[in-house]
Amino acid sequence: MDQEKHTEHYYTCLSLMQQKFDRCKREDRFLAESVEEFTVWKKRVRDLLTELTGQRNMIPCEALPVDEGEEKTKDGILRKKFRIQTEPGVYMPCYLLIPEDKKLNKTNKKPLTFLALPGHLGGGKESVAGKRDRPDIVKAIEQFHYDYGYQLALQGYTVFCPDCRGFGERREEALWGEEEEKYLNGTCYNLSHMAEALGETVIGMLSWDISRLVDFIEQQGIYDMEQLGCIGFSGGGMQTLWSAAQDDRIKRCVISGYMYGYRDSLLELNGNCNCNYVPHLFEHLDMGDIGALIAPRQVVIQSCRKDHLNGRRGLTNVYEQVDTMKKAYRLFGREDFLFHDIQEGGHCWHEEALLPILNEDCNQG
Repeated sequence: MDQEKHTEHYYTCLSLMQQKFDRCKREDRFLAESVEEFTVWKKRVRDLLTELTGQRNMIPCEALPVDEGEEKTKDGILRKKFRIQTEPGVYMPCYLLIPEDKKLNKTNKKPLTFLALPGHLGGGKESVAGKRDRPDIVKAIEQFHYDYGYQLALQGYTVFCPDCRGFGERREEALWGEEEEKYLNGTCYNLSHMAEALGETVIGMLSWDISRLVDFIEQQGIYDMEQLGCIGFSGGGMQTLWSAAQDDRIKRCVISGYMYGYRDSLLELNGNCNCNYVPHLFEHLDMGDIGALIAPRQVVIQSCRKDHLNGRRGLTNVYEQVDTMKKAYRLFGREDFLFHDIQEGGHCWHEEALLPILNEDCNQG
């Protein structure tokens, strides 16, 4: 029997929120007209992001690395597992993928190195590092082409594939377990509830942890820090964007499936994950302004034409943000260091367009 209809109208506040967004002046948006003005703006905005994301509340500590074993894959990749401490009592498990020495890309005898950061629905580092032990991880790899860390290792790069907070071995108690819906998903919702009332944010914790991993890599003294790369799809693209924007030690980056205007993609599409949201951010900046902080380092933005996260205006919403980044690169005369790759289809990583570009760039570096 059909239920009797009781609700004649729905009264949402979306329209008012859109009006409030439009009244925001993005008071710290990118407006620099010289390298000198850019330098002043960059310092101010980085300080702002440190404040808004709650990173001032985070506690430095020793890494205290612990080795947790290794295995050799059928392709000759050595997959080592270890963990480091990023805040007191907070641990980041990580895979380190090392190609065979004869296939290893090096400059000045130092390995060319990437961080490969995980997004949602991939079991954290497992899919990125090409661990095909579970059918659900295989499915995630096939659906999103999620093993980009492993693909980089096959091309001769040394690759660090960490679990970010809330995913893989770093899930909060709400998703402990081996069932597929728990194993593949993350606990950003739970993290944000713990963090925001303490003045912190999920993206603040994630980018803090990535910088601590960069600290660890740098302290080893064996990797080429002048060409350190960072790559990520979807939520991994978000981490790459924010980490590169805040840490100049990341020299080249690939941001896939994560570059669009906040109004369309995070205000109107307001069901997105909690990790995207930072209190007061919309009042100050749009995503392209954050991306402009990466200039003039090498960056590839990858967008898919039918990615639903682009919002109702599709690629127009993407182009507006990339154009903001281009203005920053133009100040340095390095427009060639910003490449926007457009692929067909929906929300997915496409390695066939990007990895040859990175290969060429690294070899020229």
